[in-house]
Amino acid sequence: MTGQIFPEPTVGVFIFNPAGELLLLKSHKWPGRYVVPGGHVELGEHIEQAAIREAKEETGLDIYDLEFICFQEFIYDPAFWKKRHFLFFDYAARTDSLSVVLNDEAQEHVWVRLEAALRLPLDSYTRVAVMKLMDGKKSQKS
Repeated sequence: MTGQIFPEPTVGVFIFNPAGELLLLKSHKWPGRYVVPGGHVELGEHIEQAAIREAKEETGLDIYDLEFICFQEFIYDPAFWKKRHFLFFDYAARTDSLSVVLNDEAQEHVWVRLEAALRLPLDSYTRVAVMKLMDGKKSQKS
């Protein structure tokens, strides 16, 4: 039993630095996988406010220019360290800083180009959002 009564709304933040590189984290919550910063939407908080807050808490970075990427359902996926039902709301954002200060939720970080991210062991939800971001870049060039 998970102790959950309802699915939990969460945000994922795909943070890009001035060079256009994406910030990826390694976390004990997603063993052996790269993920992005994120977490729960708190009561009374708008989703975009949650994205800004979670990015700051987990990375120390101030972000701006949030753009919605996609919505994903996560239902008891064994890739996560706990049995949970989440609703993921993924956003892309920009930062002007490279000074990442991780909290205790992540053990390491890396900045990579989108194309290079796909060669890393991403969790499946991060991979879906990266592919959507790449599709968006292709359609902008057309």
